[in-house]
Amino acid sequence: MRIVHVANAYAPRSGGIRTAMHALAHEYLRSGHEPVLVVPGPTAHVHHAAGVRVVQVPAPRVPGAPGYRMVVRPAVVRSVLEALAPDRLEVSDRASLTGLGLWARDAGVPSLVMLHERLDGVLAAFWPGAGSGARPAGAVRALTPVVADAWNARTLGRFDRLVATTEFAAGEVERLAARRRPAGPGGQDGAHGLPPLHRVPLGVDLDRFTPDRFEAPLRRCLAPRGETVVLVVSRLSREKRVDLAVDAVGRLVADGVGVRLVVAGSGPQLTALRRRAQRLGIDHRFCGFVPQRDRVAALLASADVVVAPGPIETFGLAALEALASGTPVVCSATSALPEVVGAAGAWASPEPGPLALAVREVLDRPVAARRAAARARAELFGWAATGEAMLALHHATSAGPSARTGPPPRADMRPVARVGDGGAR
Repeated sequence: MRIVHVANAYAPRSGGIRTAMHALAHEYLRSGHEPVLVVPGPTAHVHHAAGVRVVQVPAPRVPGAPGYRMVVRPAVVRSVLEALAPDRLEVSDRASLTGLGLWARDAGVPSLVMLHERLDGVLAAFWPGAGSGARPAGAVRALTPVVADAWNARTLGRFDRLVATTEFAAGEVERLAARRRPAGPGGQDGAHGLPPLHRVPLGVDLDRFTPDRFEAPLRRCLAPRGETVVLVVSRLSREKRVDLAVDAVGRLVADGVGVRLVVAGSGPQLTALRRRAQRLGIDHRFCGFVPQRDRVAALLASADVVVAPGPIETFGLAALEALASGTPVVCSATSALPEVVGAAGAWASPEPGPLALAVREVLDRPVAARRAAARARAELFGWAATGEAMLALHHATSAGPSARTGPPPRADMRPVARVGDGGAR
């Protein structure tokens, strides 16, 4: 099969979606299929990356999001798809590319959309004043799910299948389905006008991200006085709420804990976050964007704990890479990460105090035990299983939606990792 995957959030310094697209493409290629990635760029261009064809379509920059571009002329992508003649279509976008589901329906090409984000969370993260620590007003909290549901109701039905990586990511669709499902025996999947929803966890490169990547010289560089290393690997943008991690480390410093904050990533909030760390008296190092994946792996393996504070993360590949590297993760209880982290870390409400307590709880565990638990947890999430699950979905559809008389059959999916015991509540 020729499997074409189209996305907007793909840039030279982008993280999760780009990583997932290439990892899935590798699994498809390994299974004898032909993956093609269609992504935005400054100009039209075609190249190959590790044997995978990448078709770049011209798209303007996204204001306030350095490195990112968004397709504003979907007709260009439709022309590319006409030329590629895919057997299956995957879309990782909830904005300008949702109309591709209609193209696929007309072309008789089975399609799916991957739910990499929750729209209600994104809307809440970007309301005026969000990221300042204040809570949104009641009217805003009430409005965001209404707006998200309206958009989802309009766009998700254009595709044959929906794929969520966690229960958290699926929750938005399940809420909408519950509202629209008729009462009685006719209220099964498909009766509410939404495509079947599948849960397929993402994976991690277990060969690249490993405890063996620990580097003593790097560790001495990060913590020259033997401090505890608290690491954040994230894009430094508003919705990631890296300020919560900085403030949590500030609480630890105020309590006399010898810690050093290390931040790997770039973004519009870099200057503000560095100033925040200085103001709180935190011994810190901002590394900027680290392009070499092996260097990221070494950073993760050489830290004591990784903090992933984003309150609306729907999976968190960086956190999973930390676990694979033998480093426990502290995360926000409001995100999907507790499903991924399980007992190999801790989670707390997205506030500095509770996050600081969660860090201390993890650091109180015996080092060898916490590192072994982190690696064991990550080994549940190999990319091979993700690729197999996605191919099962693609093989389950033998004809385009125009030939269907009912909803496509469900494939047996590997269950989403559930929250384990031991998290800080």
